[in-house]
Amino acid sequence: MAQVKYVSASRVYAKGAPPAVDALDLDIEDGEFMVLVGPSGSGKTTALRMLAGLEPLDGGSVEIGDRDVTFVPPKDRDIAMVFQNYALYPQKTVAENMGFALKMQRVPREQRDRRVREAARLLDLDDQLLERKPKQLSGGQRQRVAMGRAIVREPKVFLMDEPLSNLDAKLRVQTRGQIAELQRRLGITTVYVTHDQVEAMTMGHRVAVLRDGQLQQCATPRQLYDNPVNEFVAGFIGSPAMNLQTVPLTDGGARLAGATLPLPAAVRAAASTAGLSELVIGIRPEHLHLANGSGELGGEVMLVEELGADSLLHVRLAESGNAVVARAEGRKPPIPGQKVTFHVQLEDIFAFHPGTGARLAG
Repeated sequence: MAQVKYVSASRVYAKGAPPAVDALDLDIEDGEFMVLVGPSGSGKTTALRMLAGLEPLDGGSVEIGDRDVTFVPPKDRDIAMVFQNYALYPQKTVAENMGFALKMQRVPREQRDRRVREAARLLDLDDQLLERKPKQLSGGQRQRVAMGRAIVREPKVFLMDEPLSNLDAKLRVQTRGQIAELQRRLGITTVYVTHDQVEAMTMGHRVAVLRDGQLQQCATPRQLYDNPVNEFVAGFIGSPAMNLQTVPLTDGGARLAGATLPLPAAVRAAASTAGLSELVIGIRPEHLHLANGSGELGGEVMLVEELGADSLLHVRLAESGNAVVARAEGRKPPIPGQKVTFHVQLEDIFAFHPGTGARLAG
């Protein structure tokens, strides 16, 4: 096991183009499960490949343990990587696939077989599966074989590049739980890349959010949800996404859909100091509560997504015409076309600078 450190690490693919990864500074603790998350093009896979030695650095350095590995070949970094497409040898059995790297390292056969059996037991791969070829396995089983191939190497660091992307929704949920539990049991430092923020929030000890090659925030899932540093993180973390609305400021607070939502004094002071006449407010769907009578906000239901335990209401607000999403009880939700009102959980309103996106008085 080892710590991992990015020190102002940068990667530029073409002269004059913006960096794919821009001066990334990130410390990953020994035994930590770190998730890199962001939209397509955010630089998360490039950052992983830089750590693996598959992409050269154009600036800064990468460290594993106490060693600077910036110019160390991939084979000498003591890492194991799990890819999105499994990358299994079709002509080899499961056991041969899992033990192939050890064979190349000239590990004695008896020791090799022992490590393969131990990894198979951890991954619930029985003896019959060990004798099969990859084409005889399901997608979930192939993913576990790819995991097993990494485990038997007993590396300092696991690198995982969207390993669940090819699985169906139910199997993704099941497998991500297995991976998180396996990492906890093995205690090996793991860097995991995904574009799925739900996957990131449920698996990572900490989550690093990237955008356009730059690190936006790195924190625990709870901290990202409760205290996003800017509008991008606030909108990216949480499912369904936070409602973000640009609204004018008044003496009493923020004006939305004919109602004035009071804002904390610190937010009003920050907006005044910045000379703002409007700001972006953020309200999570779970912080909009259906009211029996009058509420702070009102509008017309356009769409109802029935999810079983709860429902998501897509509502066009009165006056402004802006749309918001609210979470409601699932058994008797309003119907499309119905007029509804909401109480806003005022203590959980977020405020952001409309130009920079930075959080005001967070």
